[in-house]
Amino acid sequence: MSQKNETSRPKIPAAIDPKAPYDLRRVLQELSQLPGALHETDRLVEPDSQLAGVYRYIGAGGTVMRPTQEGPALIFNNVKGFPETRVAIGLMASRQRVGAILGHDPKTLGHLLKDCVAHPVKPVKVAHADAPAQEVVHLAEDSDFDIRKILPAPTNTPQDAGPYITMGVVLGSDPEKTMSDVTIHRMVLEDADTIGMYVMPGGRHIGHFQKQFEALDRPMPITINIGLDPAISIGTTFEPPTTPLGYNELWIAGALRQQPVQLVDSLTVAEVGIARSEFIIEAEILPHATIQEDINTNSGYAMPEFPGYTGEANPAVNVVKVKAVTHRRDRPIMQTTIGPSEEHVAMAGIPTEASILDLTERAIPGKVLNVYNPPAGGGKLMSILQIKKEGPADEGIQRQAAILALSAFKELKTVILVDEDVDIFDMNDVMWTLNTRFQGDKDILVLPGMRNHPLDPSEIPEYNPGQIRFKGMSAKTILDGTVPYDLKEHFRRAAFLEVPDWQEYLK
Repeated sequence: MSQKNETSRPKIPAAIDPKAPYDLRRVLQELSQLPGALHETDRLVEPDSQLAGVYRYIGAGGTVMRPTQEGPALIFNNVKGFPETRVAIGLMASRQRVGAILGHDPKTLGHLLKDCVAHPVKPVKVAHADAPAQEVVHLAEDSDFDIRKILPAPTNTPQDAGPYITMGVVLGSDPEKTMSDVTIHRMVLEDADTIGMYVMPGGRHIGHFQKQFEALDRPMPITINIGLDPAISIGTTFEPPTTPLGYNELWIAGALRQQPVQLVDSLTVAEVGIARSEFIIEAEILPHATIQEDINTNSGYAMPEFPGYTGEANPAVNVVKVKAVTHRRDRPIMQTTIGPSEEHVAMAGIPTEASILDLTERAIPGKVLNVYNPPAGGGKLMSILQIKKEGPADEGIQRQAAILALSAFKELKTVILVDEDVDIFDMNDVMWTLNTRFQGDKDILVLPGMRNHPLDPSEIPEYNPGQIRFKGMSAKTILDGTVPYDLKEHFRRAAFLEVPDWQEYLK
């Protein structure tokens, strides 16, 4: 079989309309102008495992099994079985690229998002005629409807429970329509019109709304929006306490772009969709109904998750019944990600950085200069805090900052504290700190018996029977690599001559 189509696939157009609303296509156009940021391929690829397997080598990064690397975002123009669609992966699998997408310094993205939370821009509603996501309509009531033939949802590995939607933004509201929210969940295509959706207990507002509908014995209308401006995907991953119940994270995306997100009424359910999506799934979460996540494979596995391990299949995920799928007319783009990739680090980590900055600035202003959630923690399990001590009275403030972060964000497991002369984005510099400004017997603080993320495989009673009573409990660790204030003179780094025009020597 030939690995090429007989005719060349159309490429992302190079022309950019600066007045066009932001959506995935505009962002792809902008990335196409940046060397090494985006690659398109016409080579035939299988959506079942091969697509993710290819990108693992090209640009996944994160906690993906080595070898992997940071590389370009990739568009597959020739996906087997789906000649009318394309698949994009890895748009945010690079902090540098996220900075380029948002037009901001990658090292201060946390500060940018913190400011956007404080200055929201709310969405606007547009007419059906102005919603490209509704150009083509497939109704579930049609006899030939099968979402698995419309949506080129890939699997990450051969062990996956099925094709997964990994970059679908779920939009829902409370029964009275007084509050709405957006979240991202793992969602497996179970049959022609059924999706299994895992809602992690606690902290997700969609789950809160669903319980309200369930108490009324009513299905909850939702839309699942796929193929979006990354500003929406990143904003969506904020969690309490930064975005409390009633705060819709689409407001953050509007602030990032200084342009409101466009919404449109659905055709078959009482909810809105994101008008400039590539695909919108209109559906309902059924009350009092669950399904075995791996019902089609009985493998015991779901899909690879952010810590780098394949998640266990949940025996009882929510049942989502599809009512319709709408999409763009011109070869719609399925956006997907690899669970443990650098893309998850960007989506989960940068909003957490912003949240920690906001919390610590309110509690101990001026003392936490910056925060970084590195790939080693998948964006959730580890934070590095850069601390400024201005006098003897600040000694100990660094540990208070760490405790603030750990108490507010239960998924955080390890906090590393460093001084202001350390580059928190350079792990060699951070490790240097822990080798020259750190003594294990006095600078490690362990807080046992706390809650953490249930996807960490070490959080089981068998691992630590004395401290872990139930799955999802963990010890939290603080590594204090800051210099005691009264010893600062003893730890001054070697001072080199400042040469402002050093780059001239590379010409």
